[in-house]
Amino acid sequence: MERNNITMAIPFPVLNTERLFLRKINQLDVDRIYYFRSDKEINKYIKREPQTREMAVAHIELLNDNLKTDKAISWGILMRDSEVLIGSICLWNFSEDKKTAEVGYDLDPEFQGIGIMSEALKAVLNFGFSQKGFETIEAYTDFRNIPSKKLLKQHGFIPSPNKQDTDNQNNEVYYLNH
Repeated sequence: MERNNITMAIPFPVLNTERLFLRKINQLDVDRIYYFRSDKEINKYIKREPQTREMAVAHIELLNDNLKTDKAISWGILMRDSEVLIGSICLWNFSEDKKTAEVGYDLDPEFQGIGIMSEALKAVLNFGFSQKGFETIEAYTDFRNIPSKKLLKQHGFIPSPNKQDTDNQNNEVYYLNH
């Protein structure tokens, strides 16, 4: 947004839920981001080259660049009573017309299976449809990732049998229309 040739910063859309605080990821989170992007359990269904701490620093810089250029929004997930990042969730891969986005997420295994990602996903979907005005939100998940597929179906996502992930043949594509 520009006013009188002065660029106005748009405030980051912090999201609060009953148990969670979703905030901007910053360089102080580098160790947790490195963990999320390198842990074998978290990444068992993701095709990603081996990660370094430097790659995590660069990833956080990319998240900030994507936010500034309106290409993506990434949130760190925290329990309301903690300062420790337990996961992340993003809306990214915005279509050129800004009608479609993709959702992506990861979560520390210690916090899986207790509804944390469901709570975060509900808040992010609401933001994507009501604040960003997306008409469709897609999700790509490995056909073997039963918990992720269950999560998506719980939130109304439908398999898209005619759409394929050209980068990863193991992924199934799901979508949710507003």
